[in-house]
Amino acid sequence: MNFSYSFPALRGIQASREFYTVMCPLRLIPKIFLFDEEEIPAEHRAQRLMNKARVPDITNYILENPKDYIFSSLTASVDGEMVFQEHSKDLKDIGYLTISLDSKFLINDGQHRRAAIEEALKISPELGDETISVVFFHDLGLTRSQQMFSDLNRHAVNTTSSIGILYDHRDQLSLITKSLLTEIPLLERYVDREKVNLSKNSPKLFALNHVFNTTSRLLGKKKGDILSDQEKEFTKQFWELLCVSIPEWQEVLKKNVSPRELRVNSVVAHGIFLEAIGIIGHYLYVYHPDEWQTYIKKLKMVDWQRDNKADWEGRAYGQTGRINKNNETIQLTANQIKLKIGLPLTEQEQKIEDKIKEDSSLGT
Repeated sequence: MNFSYSFPALRGIQASREFYTVMCPLRLIPKIFLFDEEEIPAEHRAQRLMNKARVPDITNYILENPKDYIFSSLTASVDGEMVFQEHSKDLKDIGYLTISLDSKFLINDGQHRRAAIEEALKISPELGDETISVVFFHDLGLTRSQQMFSDLNRHAVNTTSSIGILYDHRDQLSLITKSLLTEIPLLERYVDREKVNLSKNSPKLFALNHVFNTTSRLLGKKKGDILSDQEKEFTKQFWELLCVSIPEWQEVLKKNVSPRELRVNSVVAHGIFLEAIGIIGHYLYVYHPDEWQTYIKKLKMVDWQRDNKADWEGRAYGQTGRINKNNETIQLTANQIKLKIGLPLTEQEQKIEDKIKEDSSLGT
């Protein structure tokens, strides 16, 4: 290793893998972590996009509290040669960590702190001699970096569910959801891999979590469950047929209609529709395993226009026309779709319908 960084370091073990904690001078932080995350597609990054609005507040925190500021460790992956040299036989976990200069560094936790440090150094270069602890993990590839991000933020409240799905390489439901995006052209092109809720002007049709939630309902599975080969094959076949059975989606794929136009005029461009279809798909999988395709093909004949108030008002949307997605409205939408394609309601579903009629008669 001809050219390298060298840090005093502590060595630890997690999941049978070595990791290292070093004290890194602040002046090195912007030089080591050079990546402009916005230039990297979501599926190839190890983090979500940075919220730049947070950076000035963190920068001011450093500059206004030069004697009192405190930062927790940065966590980073290193894709490159790393060598740990023990201090002595008696102190095997204390020593020096040497990292090749041509290594790639990816921050798994702390991108906003890194950006704030860079801005603070521009104003107060003397901060450069101060240090921050950095935890380095040897990365065998970007896949592990993404999994680390998913694990580090598994219980955090500020990461979107779409990002959690995108970066999870263990959960089978997440894996099958992501595989759909690579195998089905409509989903590959028109699913947003980061957002949870799409804006009215979004060029995408659905968010990744919509596809995940629909697949969860389709199989009656939740995150962490094991999927059989039969379930995986059914999922793929179901989504392939569904995507060609909604004419409006095909018009978007042909670029005859924009996602924005479809969102305004139809219920099929909303997550509530997808999850309702998931409920129906599960029913078909259980009760009509040999003829489910026949019913899905009937979706072509349904009027999905939002101005079809007789079918969708009070279900997919309220009296104001606003889509209102919750478990009740998803089920109500599923009930109506089942009736439209000739499927009977279950006893529980019929009770929901009877209650609606009762509430409606009381209201009048």
